[in-house]
Amino acid sequence: MVPFRHSLIFLATLGLLTACDNSSNPGNQEQLSAPTSAVEAAPEEAAPVATDTETAETMAAPDQDEMETTDSGSSFSMTEIAQFESPWAMTFLPDGRLLVTEMAGNLRLHDLGAGETESIEGVPDVVHAGQGGLGDVLLHPQFASNQQIYISYVEAGDGGSGAAVARARLVLDENGGGSLEDLEVIWRQTPKMSGDGHFGHRLAFDDEGMLWISSSERQEFDPAQDMTGNLGKMVRLNDDGSVPEGNPFTDQSEVAAQVWSLGHRNILGMVFDAEGRLWAHEMGPKGGDELNLIEKGANYGYPIVSNGEHYDGRPIPDHDTRPEFEAPVISWTPVISPAGFIIYDGELFPEWQGSGFIGGLSSQSLVRVEFDGESAREAERFDLQQRVREVEQGPDGAIWLLEDGKRGGNGSLLKLTPQ
Repeated sequence: MVPFRHSLIFLATLGLLTACDNSSNPGNQEQLSAPTSAVEAAPEEAAPVATDTETAETMAAPDQDEMETTDSGSSFSMTEIAQFESPWAMTFLPDGRLLVTEMAGNLRLHDLGAGETESIEGVPDVVHAGQGGLGDVLLHPQFASNQQIYISYVEAGDGGSGAAVARARLVLDENGGGSLEDLEVIWRQTPKMSGDGHFGHRLAFDDEGMLWISSSERQEFDPAQDMTGNLGKMVRLNDDGSVPEGNPFTDQSEVAAQVWSLGHRNILGMVFDAEGRLWAHEMGPKGGDELNLIEKGANYGYPIVSNGEHYDGRPIPDHDTRPEFEAPVISWTPVISPAGFIIYDGELFPEWQGSGFIGGLSSQSLVRVEFDGESAREAERFDLQQRVREVEQGPDGAIWLLEDGKRGGNGSLLKLTPQ
């Protein structure tokens, strides 16, 4: 374990950001080679100065310096606990150990007390390319009695690749590792496509035991509005992958029956608040990152509307031009490149109870959001100078982060505690 402490200046940004200023952001979010689309004919996310995916995604975001900032006079300690290779997600077990996914297909079990990391065997074959790989990891709400966990990952198939979600029983051994047994794939993105971007595949359970899956639009625009597939959608299922009662599109196709909302681009973080409302953030194109309140049957408009623009400079109509589409509660231009999301309810930081925390990739930050019912605003921003891929609250109320090592390895597990 390599400890270090930083007195971090809290950076408070503008309050609720609702309208974009149409400034461009040369900093890349999760971009790859450009797709084509029947709706949007020109390529969107081309990286004109980057020669490969890894370089493209890790370009800095100089426009972040243009934001108004003030010194709030507060600080906290940040300690590096362990290192992982391109980590993507994490979750705590009831005994305090930590499951961490690495994009190459490794599921790790880290013992915080002993400072040791072992492997969980039995992970299915993973396509590790671009943004694809092993993704989220989540415990079943009754994990203590059934030992079931859920993982998301990218798999190969007819037509290319796509995200999948599997559940399995986690069996731990005496050596600090374990295995996945009785693994069963319960959901797949439809259709599979070429390319290595915009899988989404974040997972969450609600208080009723429903499983929620974010399914991004694979950088292909049109699928977000196409109800013959589940791309660009928020999906709601029973814990076994079957379609529950109450979904809004059950009178359409079998795939459409999975869908709760549509018109999404690339959701990499979602969380339920104390009142059971689902909040999700998603990456905009060139500008226009969003925080959305997810409503049953709602259409969030992508690619027809966005508060950003295409990477080649072509404008996209703003949300306020099409009021039939749900507008974001917060919109960020310049972008923050959001990833990971919690709403804090711990005791270590009592002043932050009820606040949301969103990781920033190109912004290399941790963003605090304050909620007021169905409205929200960015309250402050912590400049960490590290790409934050995942945010989690620990059993002791500490805030834990995964810094993804620019997806080239050497990622870090970081712990935030009061200064």
